[in-house]
Amino acid sequence: MSVTGIALILFLTFHGCMNVVALFSAEGYNMICEFLGANWYAVVATLGLAALAVIHIVYAFILTAQNRTARGDNRYEVATTVNAGKVEWASKNMLVLGIIVVLGLLLHLWNFWYNMMFAELVGAMPAISPTDGFGWIKETFSNPVFSVLYLVWLVALWFHLSHGFWSALQTLGLNGKTWFCRWKVIGLIYVTLLLLCFVVVVLAFWFGCAPSLCDGACC
Repeated sequence: MSVTGIALILFLTFHGCMNVVALFSAEGYNMICEFLGANWYAVVATLGLAALAVIHIVYAFILTAQNRTARGDNRYEVATTVNAGKVEWASKNMLVLGIIVVLGLLLHLWNFWYNMMFAELVGAMPAISPTDGFGWIKETFSNPVFSVLYLVWLVALWFHLSHGFWSALQTLGLNGKTWFCRWKVIGLIYVTLLLLCFVVVVLAFWFGCAPSLCDGACC
């Protein structure tokens, strides 16, 4: 659970940095999309990511079932620890947050992967070219419904990762009395900056104020 979670966070870091490019250059973003596209190495990486996600989800259900069995009738007791707060709330609702994250992932796969890599693999020609990643971002986030759904997804993902980041490191033994609190702070900052990369892109394209949409003119 921890190893797959860390691997997925690293992928999100790459994805977030990639998305930020779309804010400033349509050509630059599409160059990245073309480099990835339906090339064999991108397909292999996608299958690897899918495997990581499936393993992570399966273990989430297994561990949740084991925890509930171990707690028995005490699983609904109210926590009274001094650390009860946002992170603790997230830790007690990781399965629910995880389900929202998975639903958001399915929406994301439908809007982008299905219309881009999959369409390119099968030779389909959707309304926008499968290699025009910038066009798909513009098309998707110009729709207020999709933009709101993505923002809800990203908020759930923030809560999920704010707990998952330090929890994964703790599971791997990278904690201790001093570093336990430090990892929480580092994780909170890292995850917040990471998710802001995605949120800014959604908002910028929703309201049409991304510099890459200006074509040299002032937005």
